[in-house]
Amino acid sequence: MKDKPSYGKAIEEIESIVSEIENETVDIDVLAEKVKRATYLIKLCKEKIKNTDDQVKKVLEEFEEEEREEGTETLL
Repeated sequence: MKDKPSYGKAIEEIESIVSEIENETVDIDVLAEKVKRATYLIKLCKEKIKNTDDQVKKVLEEFEEEEREEGTETLL
């Protein structure tokens, strides 16, 4: 497989592959390779989305914890 592309580049490539398949411009001899590449890119995008979601949740949890601590300090 090629190097891991950014999320945006992966989406562009997926869209290009889908377009080629829909327009029937993919040679039957390379169709399986295109489908394999699209599958790889989809998995990569899902992984990037999950990692980003996890990071955002962590940041929000840290923020909420800081807010609680600041609220407690104010009451003391």
